Amino acid sequence: MTDRAVPAPALADPAAIRAHYGLDGLVEAELPATPIELFALWFSQAVAATGDGLLHEPNAMVVSTADAEGRPSSRTVLLKGYDEGGFVFFTNYESRKARELAANPNIALLFPWHPMARQVIVTGTAERVAREETVAYFRTRPHGSQLGAWASAQSSVIATRDELDRAYDDLAARYPEGEQVPAPPHWGGFRVEPRSVEFWQGRANRLHDRLRYERTEGAERTEGAEWTVERLSP
Repeated sequence: MTDRAVPAPALADPAAIRAHYGLDGLVEAELPATPIELFALWFSQAVAATGDGLLHEPNAMVVSTADAEGRPSSRTVLLKGYDEGGFVFFTNYESRKARELAANPNIALLFPWHPMARQVIVTGTAERVAREETVAYFRTRPHGSQLGAWASAQSSVIATRDELDRAYDDLAARYPEGEQVPAPPHWGGFRVEPRSVEFWQGRANRLHDRLRYERTEGAERTEGAEWTVERLSP
């Protein structure tokens, strides 16, 4: 037996993987006035693609944050609401992402709708939602997810999986199915107020469409803000 490396199959080579995108694109004259309107349209189409079995969890987004020294980190989180005020997600306020946002509120969201050859990239700042909004959303979560929010000290180091399971089992005994679980004080939502929203549509020959909404300078809040649109070279 020799130590020679075995060539990887062609499909295991990232450079050999090719996807061919369609011809439908984005036209500036057909865009709505605000990015939230276009996002609502694309999101509804992503949800429809889920029903067709083409896309899984259209509300999944990559959330990127950076600490006070500018060191970045990313993870996938579920979008739980959006409107002209911004994009909302929920998390443990003691998690890495929440601690980084406390030190540096700048944030980026990426919706990777690959089967549709689409991406939406949001950049802006995050702030905590009101406690009443957190509690109202927490009440809609399945019972097991409510217990999980208490059981997990998110981003902390634990010795074994058994430690986490025991914490959950103790909570399940304390709050059986049907009994109201209080919203944890260390858990809640963030609202991301966008400064820019880029819509990326795959096109043939890698000449993709990239149209970016930029909030007009001086417009401090998203609600009622005016937007300009720029086309970016792919």
